[in-house]
Amino acid sequence: MCVEGVATKVSTIKPKVVQSVHYCPTTTQHSSREYIDATDPHLGLNAVDTTGREIPDRVIHITPSVYPTKDKEGHALETEYGLSTFKDHQTIVLQEMPEKAPMGQLPRSVELVLDHDLVDRIKPGDRVRVVGTYRALAVSSNGQQSSSGVFRTVVLVNHVQTIGVSTSRLHFHENDVPNIKELAAQPNILDVLGRSVAPSIHGHDIIKKALVLQLLAGVEKNLENGTHLRGDINILMVGDPSTAKSQLLRSAMTIAPLAVSTTGKGSSGVGLTAAVTSDPDTRERRLEAGAMVLADRGLVCVDEFDKMGENDRVAIHEAMEQQTVTIAKAGIHASLNARCAVLAAANPVYGQYDRRRKIQENIGLPDSLLSRFDLLFVVLDQMDPETDRLIAAHVIGGHRYRDDDGEDDESDDDQEHSPPQSIWQRRRRNAATNEDALTHDFLRKYLHYAKSRVSPVLTEAAREFIAQKYAEMRSRQDDRTLPITARSLETVIRLATAHAKARLNATVEHEDCVVAMDLLSFALYHEQESSPPNLKRDLPAVVSDESDAELTPSPPQRARLESAAAKSDVLSTRIWQFLSEHDGAVDVETLTASLALPNAKNDLETLDALQTTLVEMETQGRVHLTEGVIYALN
Repeated sequence: MCVEGVATKVSTIKPKVVQSVHYCPTTTQHSSREYIDATDPHLGLNAVDTTGREIPDRVIHITPSVYPTKDKEGHALETEYGLSTFKDHQTIVLQEMPEKAPMGQLPRSVELVLDHDLVDRIKPGDRVRVVGTYRALAVSSNGQQSSSGVFRTVVLVNHVQTIGVSTSRLHFHENDVPNIKELAAQPNILDVLGRSVAPSIHGHDIIKKALVLQLLAGVEKNLENGTHLRGDINILMVGDPSTAKSQLLRSAMTIAPLAVSTTGKGSSGVGLTAAVTSDPDTRERRLEAGAMVLADRGLVCVDEFDKMGENDRVAIHEAMEQQTVTIAKAGIHASLNARCAVLAAANPVYGQYDRRRKIQENIGLPDSLLSRFDLLFVVLDQMDPETDRLIAAHVIGGHRYRDDDGEDDESDDDQEHSPPQSIWQRRRRNAATNEDALTHDFLRKYLHYAKSRVSPVLTEAAREFIAQKYAEMRSRQDDRTLPITARSLETVIRLATAHAKARLNATVEHEDCVVAMDLLSFALYHEQESSPPNLKRDLPAVVSDESDAELTPSPPQRARLESAAAKSDVLSTRIWQFLSEHDGAVDVETLTASLALPNAKNDLETLDALQTTLVEMETQGRVHLTEGVIYALN
């Protein structure tokens, strides 16, 4: 039989005697004895002679497990360990994969028996496919006969194959790949993917985009000196109750190929990482994998993250950054892989988010843990009549309408094998927005294809842009939510790489870095979800109480503004023509000497207008300025 699953418990490797050789000092004679137990694969078969021929009258049976210490005459025997034959023996508990386990039921498990060269090939958390013989054992592992009529069942393994994250539920059709490539060419691909995540939840557009990038992930790097740079993106959501944090976690779980869910109060530190347990039969120590080890190459969703104990939170520090779990307990020293992304949701310290206090006081988590999260979103329950009306209409529409096929639930297993009619799902409850969303199955296919087929690399322009923006973030550490460290620099790289994957692009370009900085800036400097996604960090907050009439510019002021705008348009056109004539790159001094405004009174006014125009062009993504050199970007 063939069985697939995740290894949860792995015992230590023990030598099992196959043939023992004994020496009698009194008679100076050697004797040997063979041992056959209930897990021997040759049990019940005909015996074989030295030439390889079967002996029809002799069948292999279980031999007594009593180890000989005396011969037939009662003389003492000494064991010749150098002449005896042993074989390696190991037992493993294989559990059903979480994504294949029946909904609402406990995952089933089976015990594997490995001998000889098959031992030490499986670690806790590995996803394997084994082939072996299913057998019921009437004798327990300690040699006692079963008297209750309940037999222990094991699989005698003869082949082991390590497999990756299961994608057996994804059935690609002939039109899926062309549709994926056509969709990737759209300029607003991240917006399309974002509104396709949890379409039943109103709003949270920025968080949904971040979830898409988390499911795509960056590029994992293993340097020559042994350094491991993770590519997974960790996200933490903190906010008021009833803001759909848990529903977003559930939506991400349904999209990810491998996802393990847990709660902060219902899990301990060893339950998340790994634990050393004692086997009830043999009483030997064995290693048991936790949630983060079982979710290797997948996603871990931790709800009620604030309810977790302080000691338990410290246990996941190593797993979140180094992506390994090191165990040194009960004589067992091991390092397990925990290459997974963490999506956590937590409530504020005071239940409701207190706007009068600082963000650090509301979160109540140490900076050592917050720095390991790439993005931190503060989700607030805004009291806005218009927003409340939209949310109410969205929720009521979800209860009023059914799917296109007349069913309340999404597509079942029978529909997964049939060719899809369209990659878009009809959103009748939001018909006024004219924004379509992808179907759930096609969204999973798109994310799997983009994550597995593309490994983008950074371009020189992207490196310069990221370095410049990182220096700006370091200078604004007063109004932050996350600590700005070198991990923040890697966060920008991971987000930009994930956005390049969404576009199926082999290089990380300037536009990818701009999107990554917008997401990171929203998470760092904005508390309110209702802020527009393209809000710039440098815009000052309007705190004046003046009326609209007082803010309206006078006719002379309006004339000066129109003149400055016209002057900026003329200058930007001349700068673009000059860059085109010089192969898209020119230094600032050469550009300043060659340009002269017709109405400028002096060179200082020309230089001031030039700097203002270059900032506007860089904001629009047309040019990039670094070390006194201007580069054309498109």
